[in-house]
Amino acid sequence: MKYLQVSFTCEPNTEIVTDVLASELSGIGFDSFVPSESGVDAYIPESLFSVEKLDWLIQHFYLDARIGYMFKKLEDKNWNEEWEKNYFNPIVIDDKCIIHSSFHKPEGEYGYRILIDPKMAFGTGHHQTTGLILREILTMDLQQKSVLDMGCGTAVLAILASMRGAQRVVAVDIDEWAYHNALENIQLNRVDNIIVKLGGAGLLGNETFDVIFANINRNILSEDIPSYANVLNNKGILIMSGFYKEDMDIIRRRCEENGLSFSHFGESDNWAAVTCVK
Repeated sequence: MKYLQVSFTCEPNTEIVTDVLASELSGIGFDSFVPSESGVDAYIPESLFSVEKLDWLIQHFYLDARIGYMFKKLEDKNWNEEWEKNYFNPIVIDDKCIIHSSFHKPEGEYGYRILIDPKMAFGTGHHQTTGLILREILTMDLQQKSVLDMGCGTAVLAILASMRGAQRVVAVDIDEWAYHNALENIQLNRVDNIIVKLGGAGLLGNETFDVIFANINRNILSEDIPSYANVLNNKGILIMSGFYKEDMDIIRRRCEENGLSFSHFGESDNWAAVTCVK
C-alpha cells in the first residue's frame, strides 16, 4: 500500500494541540502519528488523501493554534510492519502488566503479559487515556463480570479484562481497521470469551453489563452516555476516558443526568479518566 507522510508544524507545539490534531486527522483517513520537533508527522494511504478535507479541518480546528503542513510520497512497503518495529515499544503498567508486540521479546516477570500487534490502531497502552483505564482494570474485581469495551481499538482493555476474570466481554469499534485488528489481537492472546462488533452505540440492545469502558472523545461520550447508562446493570461501573481534565465537569454532569453517580477520577498529563456508578 502506498502512503503519504504529512508533516505538520504546530504553534504552539504542545501535547494538547498535537493530540487533538491527531484525533481529528484520524477521522479523515490518517492512521498513524509520530511526534516531531515542530509538531507531528502523520501517515495516510495515498488513496484516502484529500487536500480539500485537510484544509477544511485546519481551518475549523477548534483550538487556538496555527497549523501548517507539507507532504511527500513514501516508497511502497509494509508501513504497518515498519511502524510496529520502530515505534511500538513495550510498555509496563504499574509493574503488573506488560504490553508488547510479537516483534519484541521483553524479559521479566509480570502478572499479565499482553501481545498487541496494533496495525496502527489506537490503544496500545502508550497513550495516557488507555493507560489510565488499564490501571483501573488492574485494581478491579472482574471475576464473573460482564464487560463492554466501547471504542475498543486494539482490544487491549477487553483482553486485560478477560485475563482479570471477566466472564463475558463485548468489544465494539466503529472503525473497520480496528475491528479486524481487535480480532487478531484476541487470537494472539488466546482468549475465547470476547465478542467483537463493528459499529457504535447504536448496536447496544437488550444485553446488559456490570462494567463498561469507553475510551473515545468528549463529544461522542457526551452523546452516548445515555446509551451506556441504559445497558449498565444496577451498581454497575462506567469508566470513561479520552478527554481532558477541564472537560470533567461536562462529563460528570452528563452522567448525573442519566442516573450515574461520580465515584473518582484519575489524570495523566492533563488527560482524565472518570469512574461512575449506577
